[in-house]
Amino acid sequence: MAAEKTLALVLQATPFGETSCVVNLLTRDLGKVRALAKGAWRPKGPFDGGLDLLSTCEVIVLRRVSGGLDLLTEACLLSRFRIGTSLPAFQAAVCLSELTDAVTADADPHPELFDAAVARIHALSAHRGPDEAVETERFRGELAVLRLTGHGPALERCAACLGEVSGPRVPFGMLDGGVLCPGCRRGKRLVASVSAATRGLLQRLAAVPPGTDVAPEPRLHGEARAILDSYLAHLLGRRLRAGQWLHRPSSVKP
Repeated sequence: MAAEKTLALVLQATPFGETSCVVNLLTRDLGKVRALAKGAWRPKGPFDGGLDLLSTCEVIVLRRVSGGLDLLTEACLLSRFRIGTSLPAFQAAVCLSELTDAVTADADPHPELFDAAVARIHALSAHRGPDEAVETERFRGELAVLRLTGHGPALERCAACLGEVSGPRVPFGMLDGGVLCPGCRRGKRLVASVSAATRGLLQRLAAVPPGTDVAPEPRLHGEARAILDSYLAHLLGRRLRAGQWLHRPSSVKP
């Protein structure tokens, strides 16, 4: 087994025995890694809290040649997710980590995806503003992950024929992967409709450069969330488990 050092984002941690855990890590150089961390939750050990959910850390991984779990031998914490005064920001970050885990394959390095996911997680961790801005960051993160993994919804041209799409409301085919022109809409099932304003919002959020602030548009969030949630459910074959939290009261007082 060869030891490799890389940056990692903790997507999931599952208990294994009394002090160990199995972690899903999105790493910058090795892709997604599933590894066993022996003694990860001992008071004193080589992990030092570096495997908390949504943490960014530097890890040393022993890669297995014949399949099975890799072995994690060390994790040095670089940044920890801090809820602060916004529980919705934490819930949105968990949704983003679940989506990233669901649409990525093991051992498929994608540095740009890693950088985008970490940037959005850090933005949510640092959030101290209104909840409407949390939803905007969640949209940005989901659209970035979908685009970088080849699942981004078609929002400008017809997903079926690449023709022009226009009008106050246009069809959105869940199984087709985006908006549809009238000709391609005929006879198709699982088609919703999206307003031009909401489609424009999703286009802007998908194209905005990293590090750019975007003003929230609460009046459009409801329709945009309904469209994107349905699209993700058909893409993954299920709804995101963490998504159900976002419908519950979630204010946290300082």
